[in-house]
Amino acid sequence: MDELEILKKDWKKKEHSFNQLTERDIYKMLHKRSSSIVKWILIISILEIVFWLSLSFLTTDENYFKTLEVYHLNKIIPVISIINYGILIFFIYLFYKNFKNINTTETVKKLMLTIIKTRKTVKYYVWYNLMMSFISFILVFTFQFKYDPNLNEVIEKATQNVNPNVFYFVLFAVYILSVAVIITLIWLFYKLLYGILLKRLNKNYKELEKLDL
Repeated sequence: MDELEILKKDWKKKEHSFNQLTERDIYKMLHKRSSSIVKWILIISILEIVFWLSLSFLTTDENYFKTLEVYHLNKIIPVISIINYGILIFFIYLFYKNFKNINTTETVKKLMLTIIKTRKTVKYYVWYNLMMSFISFILVFTFQFKYDPNLNEVIEKATQNVNPNVFYFVLFAVYILSVAVIITLIWLFYKLLYGILLKRLNKNYKELEKLDL
Protein backbone atom coordinates (compact mmCIF):
# COMPACT_ATOMS: atom_id res chain seq x y z
CA MET A 1 0.00 0.00 0.00
CA ASP A 2 1.49 3.36 -1.01
CA GLU A 3 1.54 6.62 0.95
CA LEU A 4 -1.47 8.04 -0.89
CA GLU A 5 -3.71 5.10 0.01
CA ILE A 6 -2.65 5.32 3.67
CA LEU A 7 -3.34 9.05 3.66
CA LYS A 8 -6.78 8.54 2.07
CA LYS A 9 -7.71 5.95 4.69
CA ASP A 10 -6.61 8.32 7.40
CA TRP A 11 -8.66 11.04 5.72
CA LYS A 12 -11.82 8.89 5.91
CA LYS A 13 -11.25 8.22 9.61
CA LYS A 14 -10.88 11.92 10.36
CA GLU A 15 -13.22 13.14 7.67
CA HIS A 16 -15.37 15.39 9.83
CA SER A 17 -12.65 17.31 11.64
CA PHE A 18 -9.74 17.43 9.21
CA ASN A 19 -11.38 17.32 5.77
CA GLN A 20 -9.85 20.51 4.31
CA LEU A 21 -6.40 19.80 5.72
CA THR A 22 -6.27 16.26 4.39
CA GLU A 23 -7.48 17.36 0.95
CA ARG A 24 -4.50 19.70 0.81
CA ASP A 25 -2.23 16.90 1.99
CA ILE A 26 -3.54 14.59 -0.73
CA TYR A 27 -2.97 17.31 -3.33
CA LYS A 28 0.62 17.75 -2.14
CA MET A 29 1.17 14.00 -2.33
CA LEU A 30 -0.25 13.83 -5.88
CA HIS A 31 1.79 16.86 -6.89
CA LYS A 32 4.99 15.27 -5.57
CA ARG A 33 4.29 11.94 -7.27
CA SER A 34 3.36 13.57 -10.58
CA SER A 35 6.52 15.69 -10.51
CA SER A 36 8.61 12.56 -9.89
CA ILE A 37 6.98 10.73 -12.81
CA VAL A 38 7.55 13.65 -15.23
CA LYS A 39 11.15 13.86 -14.03
CA TRP A 40 11.66 10.19 -14.89
CA ILE A 41 10.14 10.73 -18.34
CA LEU A 42 12.70 13.51 -18.87
CA ILE A 43 15.59 11.35 -17.60
CA ILE A 44 14.61 8.35 -19.74
CA SER A 45 14.31 10.49 -22.89
CA ILE A 46 17.79 11.94 -22.25
CA LEU A 47 19.26 8.47 -21.65
CA GLU A 48 17.59 7.25 -24.83
CA ILE A 49 19.12 9.93 -27.06
CA VAL A 50 22.52 9.39 -25.37
CA PHE A 51 22.22 5.67 -26.12
CA TRP A 52 21.42 6.24 -29.82
CA LEU A 53 24.20 8.80 -30.18
CA SER A 54 26.68 6.39 -28.57
CA LEU A 55 25.52 3.52 -30.78
CA SER A 56 25.79 5.72 -33.87
CA PHE A 57 29.30 6.78 -32.87
CA LEU A 58 30.42 3.17 -32.28
CA THR A 59 28.97 1.82 -35.54
CA THR A 60 30.05 4.67 -37.81
CA ASP A 61 33.25 3.52 -39.49
CA GLU A 62 34.78 3.45 -42.97
CA ASN A 63 32.62 0.50 -44.08
CA TYR A 64 29.50 2.37 -42.98
CA PHE A 65 30.36 5.38 -45.17
CA LYS A 66 31.24 3.10 -48.09
CA THR A 67 27.88 1.38 -47.79
CA LEU A 68 26.11 4.74 -47.79
CA GLU A 69 27.99 5.68 -50.96
CA VAL A 70 27.01 2.42 -52.67
CA TYR A 71 23.35 3.02 -51.72
CA HIS A 72 23.59 6.70 -52.77
CA LEU A 73 22.56 7.66 -49.24
CA ASN A 74 25.76 9.44 -48.22
CA LYS A 75 24.09 12.85 -48.58
CA ILE A 76 20.55 12.03 -47.48
CA ILE A 77 21.24 10.07 -44.26
CA PRO A 78 23.41 12.77 -42.56
CA VAL A 79 20.72 15.39 -43.24
CA ILE A 80 17.96 13.11 -41.90
CA SER A 81 20.08 12.29 -38.84
CA ILE A 82 20.65 15.96 -38.03
CA ILE A 83 16.94 16.76 -38.41
CA ASN A 84 15.98 13.70 -36.37
CA TYR A 85 18.29 14.52 -33.46
CA GLY A 86 17.14 18.14 -33.61
CA ILE A 87 13.51 17.02 -33.21
CA LEU A 88 14.45 14.61 -30.39
CA ILE A 89 16.24 17.43 -28.56
CA PHE A 90 13.12 19.57 -29.03
CA PHE A 91 11.03 16.81 -27.40
CA ILE A 92 13.49 16.70 -24.49
CA TYR A 93 13.04 20.47 -24.14
CA LEU A 94 9.25 19.93 -24.00
CA PHE A 95 9.69 17.24 -21.31
CA TYR A 96 11.92 19.63 -19.35
CA LYS A 97 9.36 22.42 -19.75
CA ASN A 98 6.59 20.11 -18.49
CA PHE A 99 8.77 19.17 -15.51
CA LYS A 100 9.39 22.85 -14.65
CA ASN A 101 5.70 23.67 -15.06
CA ILE A 102 4.57 20.84 -12.83
CA ASN A 103 6.97 21.93 -10.09
CA THR A 104 5.60 25.47 -10.05
CA THR A 105 1.94 24.44 -10.25
CA GLU A 106 -0.10 25.46 -7.22
CA THR A 107 -3.68 24.50 -8.09
CA VAL A 108 -5.47 21.26 -8.88
CA LYS A 109 -6.70 22.57 -12.23
CA LYS A 110 -3.22 23.63 -13.39
CA LEU A 111 -1.72 20.35 -12.25
CA MET A 112 -4.35 18.41 -14.18
CA LEU A 113 -3.69 20.49 -17.32
CA THR A 114 0.07 19.87 -17.00
CA ILE A 115 -0.53 16.12 -16.65
CA ILE A 116 -2.69 16.13 -19.80
CA LYS A 117 -0.02 18.10 -21.69
CA THR A 118 2.72 15.71 -20.54
CA ARG A 119 0.76 12.66 -21.63
CA LYS A 120 0.16 14.20 -25.08
CA THR A 121 3.86 15.08 -25.44
CA VAL A 122 4.89 11.50 -24.64
CA LYS A 123 2.38 10.08 -27.12
CA TYR A 124 3.60 12.44 -29.87
CA TYR A 125 7.19 11.46 -29.01
CA VAL A 126 6.44 7.74 -29.32
CA TRP A 127 4.52 8.14 -32.58
CA TYR A 128 7.31 10.29 -34.03
CA ASN A 129 9.90 7.61 -33.24
CA LEU A 130 7.74 4.89 -34.77
CA MET A 131 7.20 7.00 -37.89
CA MET A 132 10.93 7.74 -38.24
CA SER A 133 11.79 4.05 -37.81
CA PHE A 134 9.30 3.10 -40.53
CA ILE A 135 10.57 5.80 -42.94
CA SER A 136 14.20 4.77 -42.30
CA PHE A 137 13.49 1.12 -43.09
CA ILE A 138 11.61 1.99 -46.29
CA LEU A 139 14.32 4.43 -47.39
CA VAL A 140 17.21 1.99 -46.82
CA PHE A 141 15.37 -0.90 -48.46
CA THR A 142 14.43 1.17 -51.53
CA PHE A 143 17.99 2.36 -52.15
CA GLN A 144 19.48 -1.03 -51.27
CA PHE A 145 17.13 -2.74 -53.70
CA LYS A 146 18.06 -0.25 -56.42
CA TYR A 147 21.83 0.10 -55.94
CA ASP A 148 23.25 -2.86 -53.97
CA PRO A 149 25.23 -4.92 -56.54
CA ASN A 150 25.29 -8.04 -54.34
CA LEU A 151 21.53 -7.97 -53.81
CA ASN A 152 20.90 -7.35 -57.50
CA GLU A 153 23.12 -10.32 -58.37
CA VAL A 154 21.19 -12.58 -56.01
CA ILE A 155 17.87 -11.36 -57.44
CA GLU A 156 19.07 -11.90 -61.00
CA LYS A 157 20.10 -15.49 -60.29
CA ALA A 158 16.92 -16.21 -58.34
CA THR A 159 14.60 -14.90 -61.07
CA GLN A 160 16.21 -17.26 -63.59
CA ASN A 161 14.74 -20.25 -61.77
CA VAL A 162 11.38 -18.89 -60.61
CA ASN A 163 8.70 -16.57 -61.91
CA PRO A 164 9.99 -12.99 -61.37
CA ASN A 165 6.55 -11.75 -60.27
CA VAL A 166 6.29 -14.49 -57.67
CA PHE A 167 9.83 -13.84 -56.45
CA TYR A 168 9.27 -10.08 -56.06
CA PHE A 169 5.95 -10.67 -54.33
CA VAL A 170 7.57 -13.01 -51.79
CA LEU A 171 10.54 -10.67 -51.35
CA PHE A 172 8.37 -7.63 -50.63
CA ALA A 173 6.02 -9.66 -48.42
CA VAL A 174 8.94 -10.90 -46.30
CA TYR A 175 10.36 -7.40 -46.04
CA ILE A 176 7.03 -5.82 -45.08
CA LEU A 177 6.47 -8.54 -42.48
CA SER A 178 9.98 -7.98 -41.08
CA VAL A 179 9.43 -4.22 -40.85
CA ALA A 180 6.03 -4.77 -39.20
CA VAL A 181 7.58 -7.09 -36.59
CA ILE A 182 10.42 -4.64 -35.83
CA ILE A 183 8.06 -1.64 -35.58
CA THR A 184 5.77 -3.67 -33.30
CA LEU A 185 8.72 -4.56 -31.05
CA ILE A 186 9.75 -0.90 -30.89
CA TRP A 187 6.15 0.04 -30.03
CA LEU A 188 6.04 -2.59 -27.28
CA PHE A 189 9.35 -1.28 -25.93
CA TYR A 190 7.96 2.26 -25.71
CA LYS A 191 4.67 0.99 -24.28
CA LEU A 192 6.57 -0.80 -21.53
CA LEU A 193 9.03 2.05 -20.95
CA TYR A 194 6.64 5.00 -20.96
CA GLY A 195 3.33 3.16 -20.57
CA ILE A 196 3.94 2.38 -16.90
CA LEU A 197 4.77 6.02 -16.14
CA LEU A 198 1.77 7.31 -18.11
CA LYS A 199 -0.51 4.84 -16.33
CA ARG A 200 0.65 6.19 -12.95
CA LEU A 201 0.27 9.75 -14.19
CA ASN A 202 -3.27 8.97 -15.36
CA LYS A 203 -4.05 7.48 -11.93
CA ASN A 204 -2.91 10.73 -10.32
CA TYR A 205 -5.11 12.67 -12.73
CA LYS A 206 -8.18 10.64 -11.73
CA GLU A 207 -7.39 11.20 -8.04
CA LEU A 208 -7.12 14.95 -8.68
CA GLU A 209 -10.59 14.92 -10.26
CA LYS A 210 -12.00 13.80 -6.91
CA LEU A 211 -10.53 16.77 -5.06
CA ASP A 212 -12.43 20.03 -4.69
CA LEU A 213 -9.89 22.71 -3.72
